Amino acid sequence: MHFTEDFLREYERRRSGASGTSVSFHSGSRYSNGGLIRVLGVDTSLRSTGIGVVECVGNDFVLVKCGTIRCQRYMTLSECLKKLAGGINDVVDECRPDEVAVEGIFCCRNPKTAIILGHARGVVLQVCASRGLPVYEYTPRRVKLAVTGVGTAVKVQMQRMVASSLRMDEIPQNDAADALAIAITHVHARTGPGLGTRI
Repeated sequence: MHFTEDFLREYERRRSGASGTSVSFHSGSRYSNGGLIRVLGVDTSLRSTGIGVVECVGNDFVLVKCGTIRCQRYMTLSECLKKLAGGINDVVDECRPDEVAVEGIFCCRNPKTAIILGHARGVVLQVCASRGLPVYEYTPRRVKLAVTGVGTAVKVQMQRMVASSLRMDEIPQNDAADALAIAITHVHARTGPGLGTRI
């Protein structure tokens, strides 16, 4: 993959920053600090937001971290949004991604669901912006095409292809797999059909 000198300098600047951790996720056994880019993929929802961090090492994808930020049913909207913001901040602190990729807005039949998703998505974007991270979005179809080669792929196909691409020992949880797929799509986009929309 080809990256500009400006990008590589910025990468080294961010990589030298401090890190911390307070959220527990599954960590990849092939963690590397030698990659050219590290991407945080986020599959946003109110109750179970998928998180996937992928690093590009040469022509390979390396799993850094994946998991979910879960909010219980009894939690209020404001409590869920607070937990989501804290979880995203913790992942950024621990994994120090260079860029963030999210799924683009899609049509919801239920207006209430769309509004709630908008709240959650807004929190993710605000946290990333406050941390100086560029955010790109990709349509669900483009994510499916990038990961499976089929724009109409079903969930189980996505999960299996993500596990295969990252050499995972087991199939990742649904939301985590979606987040990893979004991150993989963004890395592909750097040398493929072009980056998604920056938001």
